Amino acid sequence: METPEHRAQSQEQLIGDLRLVIENAEELLKNTDHYSSALYQNARAKLSLALEAANEELSRFEDAQLERMMAATRSANDRYNDRSGEARILRAFH
Repeated sequence: METPEHRAQSQEQLIGDLRLVIENAEELLKNTDHYSSALYQNARAKLSLALEAANEELSRFEDAQLERMMAATRSANDRYNDRSGEARILRAFH
């Protein structure tokens, strides 16, 4: 059975993997810029489109992750009756 902690770890791993793929694709585009054959330019155009989609997906993943973290913090603030700003901030880091 998948626990929330396991799911969060899996999502962190997915985000990290996606960042690495994006970084490698950007490096590949940068290093093949000087090739002018139609074959290379076609492949570069496809990679560029895929890279754009991957960056958008990464942004959605990161936004969703941030929303979950904020919701969990708000829930913990309510559960532990954190009223002061200091207590709420400290709860966010526990």
